[in-house]
Amino acid sequence: MLVSEKYLEFVIEKLQDVKNTQLNNISEAAGYIAEACMNGGKFFVFGSGHSHIVAEEIYLRAGGLALVKAILEPELMLHETPNKSTHLERLAGYSSAILKLHKVSGKDVIMIISNSGRNIVPVEMAIEAKKIGCKVIAITSMKHSSKVTSRHESGLRLFEVADVIIDNCAEFGDAAYKVGDMETITGPTSDITGTAIAQTLITSSIDMMVNKGFNPPIFKSSNTDNADEYNNSLFDKYY
Repeated sequence: MLVSEKYLEFVIEKLQDVKNTQLNNISEAAGYIAEACMNGGKFFVFGSGHSHIVAEEIYLRAGGLALVKAILEPELMLHETPNKSTHLERLAGYSSAILKLHKVSGKDVIMIISNSGRNIVPVEMAIEAKKIGCKVIAITSMKHSSKVTSRHESGLRLFEVADVIIDNCAEFGDAAYKVGDMETITGPTSDITGTAIAQTLITSSIDMMVNKGFNPPIFKSSNTDNADEYNNSLFDKYY
């Protein structure tokens, strides 16, 4: 069997793990999102480093909720300088400023993505968001986070703060596929399962809203005919 086939089967197994173990958590989280959106709130999403990929996945997407607000701080992403986000993710006080800048309020829901769930910024963001009344959803790896200590002064990890924990089922260290006799492991999976979870949350929350008679604002693909006027109306209203 080719390595490409083996790795894809490995990824499919991870997605199956999510399906087998996380549906109740996903449903609970989707309920919080739907309630917030129907009551004038927004759905904020945040991740630093590679976790920002999951946040960006559901932001301004065709078929996506116009009420999704991604917190994409350049300093915490990867495109500026190697290791910059790694160092800044360990700074105290950063999250409080971010929440204020984005005007996150108690009627909103925030999802924080962090594979390890141990660094100061994601943990602090969860703590500070809960102080203002936000429901906090976490996407994290329980295999990783349960084996490490927190870098936050509280000693808490993300899964110990969030209202709902969704396990991305990634292995400790994320990279989990061994090629030949190489000592270093490759093939991480957290963003693959993470984006699948995020899109499942969107479709599930939309379904809940529709079933309650609420018409959620959903973007059309800008690459289809006559979509620009429709999308622009959503931009004008929600952005």
